[in-house]
Amino acid sequence: MDAIDLSIDTDLVHKILTGFIHDELARAGYSRAVINVSGGLDSAVALFLAADALKPLNVLAIRLPYKSSSGDSLEHAQKLIDQVGCPSITIPITDTVDALIDQKSGISPVRKGNLMARVRMIVAYDQSEAFKGLVIGTGNKTEILLGYTTLYGDSACALNPIGDLYKTQIRQLASALNIPGPIIAKPPSADLWAGQTDEGELGFTYEDVDKLLYLLVDQRFHPQECIDAGFDKEFVHSVIERIRKNQYKRLMSPIAKLSNRTVGYDFLYLRDWGT
Repeated sequence: MDAIDLSIDTDLVHKILTGFIHDELARAGYSRAVINVSGGLDSAVALFLAADALKPLNVLAIRLPYKSSSGDSLEHAQKLIDQVGCPSITIPITDTVDALIDQKSGISPVRKGNLMARVRMIVAYDQSEAFKGLVIGTGNKTEILLGYTTLYGDSACALNPIGDLYKTQIRQLASALNIPGPIIAKPPSADLWAGQTDEGELGFTYEDVDKLLYLLVDQRFHPQECIDAGFDKEFVHSVIERIRKNQYKRLMSPIAKLSNRTVGYDFLYLRDWGT
């Protein structure tokens, strides 16, 4: 297990991902982007990549604090914005979220967190129209595989440059991008409620689950092979179950097939219709 190597060539990854951002936006007819910047590691890396790909003035950074948001999150987000030199806007979401919470009694932290994530994405897409830029995603490969994301919330985006990097690989790229050390070192958190951390909520560390996911997904190991490699049997099967039950989050909504050219089944590509 200790021998599993998740190291990346950060220079090559940087070149590929900035090219991806530039080319995908150009393909859609855009040259600008917007991104929700939380002060966390993933959005920091996505912000720096977008600024390198498009030039800072073409990237709008959005801060979306809730009343319980950590002061460090706001401070770190501003530090990143200042370092990049991009335009930014701060829009508190407290009134909007609380108006929705007040309609419900005994709302759970998970439901509250989902509301916050979806309100933040509403703002991002509104600013996308105002700034005339596409929304850049900030979800990493670990979160996507585990389903540790809010559908139509933080998972919603026009393109995602970091979705094929595990969390531990994001840290490597962040160091190469000169993202401030305190942001790299702090415990990952969606900052949805006081004291919330990703690893505390998941019940395992990113370092451990990234190694397991690498074997299961990238190397196509059988579960028993992962157990033989030193992973706990219960851990292996719980992670596989998370991947399985969250598959729907990784797909477009299925459409009932009636015709011979159904979107998502048969119509899968753009055709040159004389343009």
